Amino acid sequence: MRVILMLSVGLTLACQTSPPVAPSERRTASPPLEITLANDSVPEQKTREQLRRLLEKFEVDPWIYTNTVRVNERSIPHSHPVLTLHTRHLDNDMHLLSTFIHEQMHWFLDANRTKTERAMAALHGLYPTLPTGFPEGAVDVESSYLHLLVNYLEYAALQNTAGKETARSVFDFWANDHYRALYRIVLKDEALIREVVAQHGLMPAGL
Repeated sequence: MRVILMLSVGLTLACQTSPPVAPSERRTASPPLEITLANDSVPEQKTREQLRRLLEKFEVDPWIYTNTVRVNERSIPHSHPVLTLHTRHLDNDMHLLSTFIHEQMHWFLDANRTKTERAMAALHGLYPTLPTGFPEGAVDVESSYLHLLVNYLEYAALQNTAGKETARSVFDFWANDHYRALYRIVLKDEALIREVVAQHGLMPAGL
């Protein structure tokens, strides 16, 4: 039976501590990130320095929509209310960079809620069912549709930043780690999802 989704953007588009900057209003250069540490542990300190080094090496400024970042070794990464990273990827720069971009893209979509909801509805037409729950899907069905958009934007930005070969290697890892089925869909149907993103005006500057 075909289910009509009530496409209010859920947990990942939750309320935030400060309003995001609309893409059309973004500056050409963002101010430095404010990176705080939840526990001030050595892994958190190293992750902060790792992120700073990566942002000096790679041009990701076009896709920074919140300048407040928190590192918490006891938390899984999430976007709201404060973009939070964990310390899992100290041994892999590209996995940390990809995670950072992923959470920034949540902020981009949150700043474009109406377009995002319409794009999610279009994706529902293409994929009437999606898995939910770890490790194949997101927390619920709405979040799974949302993550097709987030994951695609993450992939496009990572290709732009680090090259197609590196991005593919990272996504091959994610496709066997978390949101597995959703990352596999992005890898298989990249062009199709890109078309949905473009049709609904959700292509960030620089992509």
